[in-house]
Amino acid sequence: MTLSILDLVPITSGGTAAEAIRRTVDLAQLADRLGYERLWYAEHHGMPSIASSAPEIIIGQVASATERIRVGSGGVMLPNHAPLLVAERFHTLETLFPGRIDLGLGRAPGTNPAHVRALRSFDAEQFPHQLAELVTLSRGGFPDDHPFAQVRVTPTGVDLPPIWLLGSSGASAQFAGANGLGYAFASHFSPTPAAPALLAYRDAFQPSEAFPEPHAILAATVVCAETDAEARRLATTMELAWAGIRTGRFEPLPSPETAIAHDYSPAEQQAVDLYRQIAIVGTPEAVRDEITRRAEEAGADEVMVTTNIYDPEARLRSFSLLAEAFEMAPLAA
Repeated sequence: MTLSILDLVPITSGGTAAEAIRRTVDLAQLADRLGYERLWYAEHHGMPSIASSAPEIIIGQVASATERIRVGSGGVMLPNHAPLLVAERFHTLETLFPGRIDLGLGRAPGTNPAHVRALRSFDAEQFPHQLAELVTLSRGGFPDDHPFAQVRVTPTGVDLPPIWLLGSSGASAQFAGANGLGYAFASHFSPTPAAPALLAYRDAFQPSEAFPEPHAILAATVVCAETDAEARRLATTMELAWAGIRTGRFEPLPSPETAIAHDYSPAEQQAVDLYRQIAIVGTPEAVRDEITRRAEEAGADEVMVTTNIYDPEARLRSFSLLAEAFEMAPLAA
């Protein structure tokens, strides 16, 4: 099983965004040593619990501090950006770290309506046009009579990194397949079964230079610890955070003690029940077996794990235990 990581750069209660961002390098270097395939960062704006508002900057910092692991966006929300700027930024990253960068794209703004207005986001329905513009700008393929015919993406001499589409529906999967992209299904927050979407992706797939064969990633929320009881205790952080998000309350990640002491309303408890259906929580062996089962059921080529735990050391330990359970090959070997 190929394993990767989605780092949401979580901000904990009593901590700061600066601390969260500095900790990204700790996780990246550990993931590099343990043998994880890739490490992605998501674009979110105005969320007190997530510090990754500028994934391109974090990608550059992390790639410079690691040796082997692929680093990329999971994803850049294309409606928030001019395609030319995305092309320039990822041409630059590909120039600095050739063969190690991924460009994951999303069509949602990744934030609330107030921030959408401040970002001056494009209409998400224009995503196919924006994607075509991004690729054509990178390749320099506009006809002579097009307004962008003389536009050049700098640095020249490199191509865009492999493009992945992020989604949680059959429509996004079919679009990714028809355009020869990689596809990542967001099971880390969506209760929708992944298998139909991944099947639609493969059925629609047309080979491309970056993807001669289809490649589907299944994202999963995971909490792993030496005992089931400890894993359940660590997971209470995200149970309360998830309940807050589902009921319109956005706050930094609470401690397990705060979460355990919380008096859940019926609406919050309903959200917790949904989270427990989505999350994979337990001992290394139990988590390994459930990840394998879900990946096989969905027909995924790779699983991308996201783990949000209050204690930074326990978070790193979760990824270490997972690597051991899957007998991943450490970098030193």
